Amino acid sequence: MKRTIVTLVGKDMVGIIARVCTYFADNGINILDIAQTTVQEYINMMMIVDTSTYTGDFATLSAELDAVGRELGCVIKAQQEEIFNMMHRI
Repeated sequence: MKRTIVTLVGKDMVGIIARVCTYFADNGINILDIAQTTVQEYINMMMIVDTSTYTGDFATLSAELDAVGRELGCVIKAQQEEIFNMMHRI
């Protein structure tokens, strides 16, 4: 399994989660875990996804998620799990 950490931050709106999930489904990416917090009109979402069957490379995934974020008016970032863990080690 190849896990990727995806974060989304921005103003909440109808369809924001559906759009991101549709991108994942269209690209063979499985959502393993998802957590979301909404504070007033702002959303913060963190997802752990399995990119084992994704056919593109990480740079393409990151760029495409960035484009989805711009389309939605929010920021979407992807980090490979190994790098995420190294950055958050004490």
